[in-house]
Amino acid sequence: MSEARLTSLTIESPAPARTIAVRARESKSEAAGPGLFWLGGFKSDMKGTKAEALDRWAEQAGRGCVRFDYSGHGESGGDFKDGTIGRWLEETVAVYAQFVQGPQVVIGSSMGGWLALLLAQALRKRRGAAPIAGMVLIAPAVDFTEELMWKNFSPATRREIEENGAWMRPSEYSEGPYPITKGLIEDGRRHLLLGGLIETGCPVHILQGVQDLDVPWRHAEGLVTRFARDDVVLTLIKDGDHRLSRPEDIERLIAAVKEF
Repeated sequence: MSEARLTSLTIESPAPARTIAVRARESKSEAAGPGLFWLGGFKSDMKGTKAEALDRWAEQAGRGCVRFDYSGHGESGGDFKDGTIGRWLEETVAVYAQFVQGPQVVIGSSMGGWLALLLAQALRKRRGAAPIAGMVLIAPAVDFTEELMWKNFSPATRREIEENGAWMRPSEYSEGPYPITKGLIEDGRRHLLLGGLIETGCPVHILQGVQDLDVPWRHAEGLVTRFARDDVVLTLIKDGDHRLSRPEDIERLIAAVKEF
């Protein structure tokens, strides 16, 4: 397998400036099909199992593939504590505008599912943006800062965030706890989608594990009801967890991407 080109993009607004690491694989021909644009999850990076598998498949299929790390994640610069949905959305839009060519299949995992929907919303306001041909959302954690975090936090945790600016959340996915900041929660409220109708302008396929303890399958079911006009397919995987990174899950993911 040939390595995707590693490059970077400096984003200065909103301050502080940060350097975003990007791995871009160019399409071998327009006839190969839409490119792939990967959006990872909260505290994840672009070298995860699903992202690497998609890049390998893209190489074999001759398709383009762009993946990157949000600021404070993986190989990118910046402090995780400065991260917000709005900041990571700005980075997502900037990378999309700079690195993709032609129609794209946007694949969003967990938080990346929320950002994928916000990206579609943002692109409608930009002239000449590469169109989204389809969207594959894996356990989409839409509005998670409010629906899956704040509303489920204990009064003591809420008070710590309000008074101290952050709460250190234990995690089975990282070596130690990580901060849930007041800025993350408050900014998240400016980007909520579940209170209204959602329109992406493209077909959407959602893959959701029924055994997912982080993003319950009922959350995905509720998301489906918010799509106004888009064709939406929800695939529930009875024994699937949040990661959906097993070989059989990867096969489902690639099959979903192939649909577009």
